[in-house]
Amino acid sequence: MTDELAARSGASLADVLERVLDKGIVIVGDISVNVVDVELLTLRVRLFVASAQTAQEMGMDWWTNDPFFSPGRRELAPERPPQT
Repeated sequence: MTDELAARSGASLADVLERVLDKGIVIVGDISVNVVDVELLTLRVRLFVASAQTAQEMGMDWWTNDPFFSPGRRELAPERPPQT
């Protein structure tokens, strides 16, 4: 019985992951730390989870021009002459 439950859980987890990567999911939240009505820290979280293909379809393709993510497009910086 536990094998059957594990098989169903694995299949449903795989289905959920496939759907999230295919459609995308957005998580938005704000965290604020206040002491005596003085704001000490504010974190604004904007998280988008999707496949690269889905992100490109939505107009997000910043990684295509980033040399860190596109090693084939890396351009070496010119070498500096030795300082004397």
